[in-house]
Amino acid sequence: MTDTSERLVAGVQAPDFTLPDENGSPVSLADFRGSKVVVYFYPAAGTPGCTTQACDFRDNINSLKSAGYQVLGVSKDEPAALAKFTAEQGLNFPLLSDVDLEVHRAYAAWGEKSLYGKTVTGVLRSTFVLDESGVVTLALYNVKATGHVASLRKKLGIDS
Repeated sequence: MTDTSERLVAGVQAPDFTLPDENGSPVSLADFRGSKVVVYFYPAAGTPGCTTQACDFRDNINSLKSAGYQVLGVSKDEPAALAKFTAEQGLNFPLLSDVDLEVHRAYAAWGEKSLYGKTVTGVLRSTFVLDESGVVTLALYNVKATGHVASLRKKLGIDS
């Protein structure tokens, strides 16, 4: 797996993973070979920014799917918390639980960040776009929750 300090860049093979979804069922990145995939990492289910971002993906899922993209959200939350978040927000894509942070670290989505002027260690809100072979085509670190999906759609050439 990738070292925590080594950020992923376009052109590298994305680290494979298998994580439980909101129902506790295993989901493997390899299951999505043949499809383009958006994998996004967010700090915590149910928090304001993460809710905004998840609902933004929910509201844009049809246009993303029409353009050939699957969406996977990854957080350190337990599956039960993800199930509650999914039900409360009517989410229509899988949320995956990475409680040991192994996948976060593999994608360099865990590390130091500035929060209210203090340096803390935590989830770096990040998004990765993978091609049909699992190769990273876009690696975005420290993204903003609000407006992120619109920005992503623009970068991917998907019309609003």
